[in-house]
Amino acid sequence: MHTRLVILGSALILSTPGVSTRAPLVIHGRVSDASTGKPIAAAGISVTNSKYSATTDGSGQYRLVIDKAPADTVRLVVRRIGYMPATSSIEVGGRIEIVADFALKQSSTALEAVVTTGISVRGITLRGRADGVRAPTMSDMMRRQNVPGDIRHQKEPGNTESYDVIDENPFLLAGDRPLSTFSVDVDRASYSNIRRFLNSGQAVPKDAVRIEEMVNYFPYSYPNPSQSEPVSIITGLGKAPWNRSHQLLMIGLKARPISLGDLPANNLVFLIDVSGSMESDDKLPLVKSAFELLVNQLRPQDRVSIVVYAGNAGLVLPSTSGSQKTAILDAIARLEAGGSTAGGAGLRLAYDVAQKNFIRSGNNRVILATDGDFNVGVSSDAEMVRLIEERRASGVFLTALGFGTGNLKDSKMEKLADHGNGHYAYVDNLLEAKKVFVRELGATLRTVAKDVKLQLEFNPARVAAYRLIGYENRLLNDADFANDAKDAGDMGAGHTVTALYEIIPAGMETDPDLPEATQLRYQRIRTQLPTARSKELLTLKLRYKEPDASRSNMITRVVLDDPQVQTPDFRFASAVAEFGLLLRESKYRKNASYRDVIETVRQTLGEDQDGLRSEFIDLVRKASTMQR
Repeated sequence: MHTRLVILGSALILSTPGVSTRAPLVIHGRVSDASTGKPIAAAGISVTNSKYSATTDGSGQYRLVIDKAPADTVRLVVRRIGYMPATSSIEVGGRIEIVADFALKQSSTALEAVVTTGISVRGITLRGRADGVRAPTMSDMMRRQNVPGDIRHQKEPGNTESYDVIDENPFLLAGDRPLSTFSVDVDRASYSNIRRFLNSGQAVPKDAVRIEEMVNYFPYSYPNPSQSEPVSIITGLGKAPWNRSHQLLMIGLKARPISLGDLPANNLVFLIDVSGSMESDDKLPLVKSAFELLVNQLRPQDRVSIVVYAGNAGLVLPSTSGSQKTAILDAIARLEAGGSTAGGAGLRLAYDVAQKNFIRSGNNRVILATDGDFNVGVSSDAEMVRLIEERRASGVFLTALGFGTGNLKDSKMEKLADHGNGHYAYVDNLLEAKKVFVRELGATLRTVAKDVKLQLEFNPARVAAYRLIGYENRLLNDADFANDAKDAGDMGAGHTVTALYEIIPAGMETDPDLPEATQLRYQRIRTQLPTARSKELLTLKLRYKEPDASRSNMITRVVLDDPQVQTPDFRFASAVAEFGLLLRESKYRKNASYRDVIETVRQTLGEDQDGLRSEFIDLVRKASTMQR
């Protein structure tokens, strides 16, 4: 065996010949600045006309694994905003490992303006240059490349980020309020947004902390559902870590997973905000890199359109097959920011384009990428919600992606996704984009159960009081559970949902968290019920609809008052919730501590293939330091 040195364009290739073909091929290396030699982070490396892609870490390193090595050549493309793209055709020659180092040259010419193609929308034809799409100067590119987004955020005056006020769920008496009803939530935006604050050394706004989204950010090893049901249910019961005299109930749901090859054809409309507020490096440049990851996953049967909006809205790319990746990526690469934000016009145009290219029995979806700063035209939350509710009835769903700092409209983004039968994610870096668009692609794009609701009936003989941890903006009236006209959350392929209840066991009349019973004059005195002698803690009911159905199905489970050995998933989820209580400075946090959270997570790391749990420990440490 010997090492052969090959120079291909701007790539330096070290390879070892003599290994059989068709085995997995690993391509790795370093991406650096051609003039300074410094590593380039967040550069995207992709194999043309394939699903394979990778991104560089802080030291410029990347690792790309191809399941079956081709027998001839692999063509790599490396892109990074502010640099000229680099391409290289690598001869595989039977090898299973190739080292490819790239040196990128800074771009010295302005990017081309994006030209919109003609399309008739409600009698108006849009042609020519999209308003707000301009070519950047060299100084623009240098500023974006070299100035960290968090430093700029600290210097920006007039931070206008907005979050809905969260009033924590209180303890409720099981005797007076035995039913607890809520919609599931598969959003994860709160956690990645919290990560952004902590990594930039900033305090986390209390109302940015949605504990259910923190818990649901992480994958859990829940069992797959049976063939007859799209969702599985498991439960766990143990001591609440922050208050050992209370119990903690965990409910875990998992939607049926679907392999990417079995997903129906996608009709996707990328709706991209190119207004002036999207100019910074953590906004439009990150949006472009994120969508490049998604494009590399597309199949020939999938189709993509691109709509942009600033002062006006325009169609940048008509519906294009996923086999035409170069054309789609080129359209994305040419986008630049500038102008005001006509969000309403953009939404209307995107839905019109999606409807025009509708695929029956397919996944028809608008994917919105913005900082949420709509300020021209239809801008009120109520108007946006009505527009989206009208269009979702046609079978076109909405996924909302938030980007950037300083003016993130978190509350608005969440509302839009909820009413559009989609979900909301906050993308703070390229690794988060890879999580959304690569590792969780099926869950992102394919709904397998819609309008999913949970209702728990607590046994007053076993439960004195209970409180649902999080889900404050997902609560439903008890009568809504059986009302199929009432919208609720949707679960994508392979999605998991976790809900936690803190329970005060019956017989703890002196507990300080126990609410005082309301004295009622005209209600009948309850007679002794058979459940008082049973071990039934509660009855759990789940309602869901098949994606194309209008009537719901119901699953029922009885949960016994029988605490068992806590699983690693149970303990980890409880630690994440405990961290959320600390960040919110919750009055229910009792004996919660950062030290206990870290210790619990250390014991439940498991394989941690994506490093998410290890990263979580680092965030807890940063938060604890800020509290000192």
